[in-house]
Amino acid sequence: MTLKRYSLLDLTKIFIQYSKLNLKSMLEYKLDRSLLAFAIFCREMVAVVVIILILSRFLHIRGWDLNEMLFLYSFLFLSYSLFVFLFSGIRDFDQMVYSGGLDRFLTRPIGIMFQIVASRVDYPATLGHGLVGVILFLKTSAAVGIEWTFQNVVYYIIALVSGSLIQAALFMFSACASFWAFKTENLRNLVFFNARRIAGYPITFYPAMIQKLLIFIVPFTFVNYFPTLFFLRKEESAMFWEGYIYLTPVVAIVLLAAVYQLWRFGMRNYSSTGNEAG
Repeated sequence: MTLKRYSLLDLTKIFIQYSKLNLKSMLEYKLDRSLLAFAIFCREMVAVVVIILILSRFLHIRGWDLNEMLFLYSFLFLSYSLFVFLFSGIRDFDQMVYSGGLDRFLTRPIGIMFQIVASRVDYPATLGHGLVGVILFLKTSAAVGIEWTFQNVVYYIIALVSGSLIQAALFMFSACASFWAFKTENLRNLVFFNARRIAGYPITFYPAMIQKLLIFIVPFTFVNYFPTLFFLRKEESAMFWEGYIYLTPVVAIVLLAAVYQLWRFGMRNYSSTGNEAG
């Protein structure tokens, strides 16, 4: 099939139409979706409260106070909220492959990756994680003494967007495994959620091996740790190459480019599971 060439404006309009359809679908079950968003918010806030209760017994832990730790944590929530708003299709890609839903995209005259990205928006997860991130940010950004100059605002926005792209690339990596192993939840949990849980704390809390893992293999440090160091300028910054604090967008681009090649290879070898009903 020959794909029609669309301009960026055309793709933006199509993406908006997809988003409207997703929103309309969600609003058909307002109470259910609202409760789901609230449940996600409560679940994540419980984790935050546990951290607060543990850390409230100490003024500092290895040079980090409570507000600095929560500011570090806020990056994870806000970037993940942006990720699930833009890239839920990638997060759920293995389900599309397993159910055979991917086959529908193959018959349409538009890029498959665009359809995957645009086809799903997880509004409850976006709201649940986003509210936690906003609360943590509002509570801590002033307390840690950040001066919101134009440069800092631009860096913060770029770091959040790039952090969401890094997470999209990590999910896309596990999604690519769906071409050869249709159910990949365990790989996704191993690559993403376990690393994300570890990244909730400064990597200087961990042995050198874990630090290298989070910098070079599953680079969650560029989602929250190094952007946080940019703002806090802590003494432990001297333990790492100074350029790391500026590399978040570079890491995002390199990861996406690499995993996209893996995805293209998988698509060339894709065979339908034929499980979709109807």
